[in-house]
Amino acid sequence: MKNRALRRVALVAAVASTSALVLAGCSGTGGSASGGDGDVTLTIATFNDFGYTDALLQEYMDAHPNVKIVHNKAATSNEARENYFQKLGKPGLADIEAIEVDWLPEVMEYADLLAPVPDDLKSRWLDYKVEAATSPEGKLVGYGTDIGPEGVCYRSDLFAAAGLPTDRAEVAKMLQGDWSTYFAAGDTYVAATGKAFFDSAGGTYQGAINQVEAAYENPDNGEITATSNPDVKKIYDQVLKASATQSAHLGQWSDDWFAGLSNGAFATMLCPGWMLGVIEGNAPEVKGWDIANVFPGGAGNWGGSYLTVPGNGKNVEAAQELADWLTDPETQVKAFENAGTFPSQTDALKADALLGNTNEYFNNAPVGEMLSERAQAVKVSPYKGTFYFQINDAMQKALTRVEDGTQDAATSWKQWATEVDALS
Repeated sequence: MKNRALRRVALVAAVASTSALVLAGCSGTGGSASGGDGDVTLTIATFNDFGYTDALLQEYMDAHPNVKIVHNKAATSNEARENYFQKLGKPGLADIEAIEVDWLPEVMEYADLLAPVPDDLKSRWLDYKVEAATSPEGKLVGYGTDIGPEGVCYRSDLFAAAGLPTDRAEVAKMLQGDWSTYFAAGDTYVAATGKAFFDSAGGTYQGAINQVEAAYENPDNGEITATSNPDVKKIYDQVLKASATQSAHLGQWSDDWFAGLSNGAFATMLCPGWMLGVIEGNAPEVKGWDIANVFPGGAGNWGGSYLTVPGNGKNVEAAQELADWLTDPETQVKAFENAGTFPSQTDALKADALLGNTNEYFNNAPVGEMLSERAQAVKVSPYKGTFYFQINDAMQKALTRVEDGTQDAATSWKQWATEVDALS
């Protein structure tokens, strides 16, 4: 099965208008979409690219003629997060709100403000996907969408110019090993071309830190351990050392980074499934992008999201029905075909439509089979406590300060450590 044509990613679009997002609502449960209770307008707020194309949403509206869906996308996940926590429990959120897995520790503190996922759906998802979004009282508040098993995306045309292998199996063989192996390949590429090997220190750091079981907080007592964890410092130092010569210094989601996807500013980047749609959507004319079934250090999962239904919305029951449909196995396979968002549903992972999926843009790569193997190789599910998002966001800014020349590595680390200490 070939991937459907991907739409340009909406990360570069402005946040949707407030009038489309604001809903009055204090206690409404709303009529169901299928119950014949009159016309219903459902708003859904997402970010990045969930694979919810106009055509996909139209399928639901065709099956439910009384339903109109308004889909709003935030410019970045950070903006979506700020809006979510500012308005949760108050008027103003969409009927369905997408959240990132990194927000969950904070989201679960307000689980009572979200409508529950029906018990009969709990077996739909991978166990860890359910556990992460379940309150101590057993209330599941998130409809799992995707997970982020990672490979390495690379420009085969740029590799050829550097005298490196271009066949994805040979590239996987070259990169098999730990992070030092990946950076050694980068040294070879830079020596041959004088150009950057990877996109940014921030994106590369994220791939490495996701392999640490408890990077920033102690799972037993919640104590912040980020600044004293030797693994964090080791990754920080290793990534920035490589960044000095191998990075394009293009912060992910910046205009220059989007341009770099097409203009050859870098030759590789770490690729969770959802990144495939980002690349194709922003570099449709490029013929050289491919993906290798390999990842430094063995395996990694970057990201993953959920849909939540605010409990005070006007149309809670109808929103639950739409969230159910958007996260059923068949629809999630369609979302994967649209944007590379790899499903978290157990039945979807076994579907022939997923395992047989190839991506024409990525040189007909067998992405369904490849990402399934990448997902099965993941051995670490990182602990993400209450302060994970703030600590990691501060770290990303610390890495950026070094890459843009604002601070040296030691000074930027000290500032980050001060900011982390202030959280405790």
